[in-house]
Amino acid sequence: MAVPVRRSQSDRWTANLAAARQFHARERHSPPAREHVEVVDGEEIRLGSFLDNTRRRAARLPAERRADLDALGMRW
Repeated sequence: MAVPVRRSQSDRWTANLAAARQFHARERHSPPAREHVEVVDGEEIRLGSFLDNTRRRAARLPAERRADLDALGMRW
């Protein structure tokens, strides 16, 4: 049985941002529904939940990460 590899917060952010960019490039809007799952390189990313949770925690988000989402038209 394969043991899942723990990923750092930075690695998770990178994967979630890649999913957000892929979704935005295809759909031309952001954010998706909370239940939306985006598949990136065979990995399922719960993109809707990620963006909803990120929006709720916007006050604690570093400026660089906020700018990454602003570039995708994130509604705060």
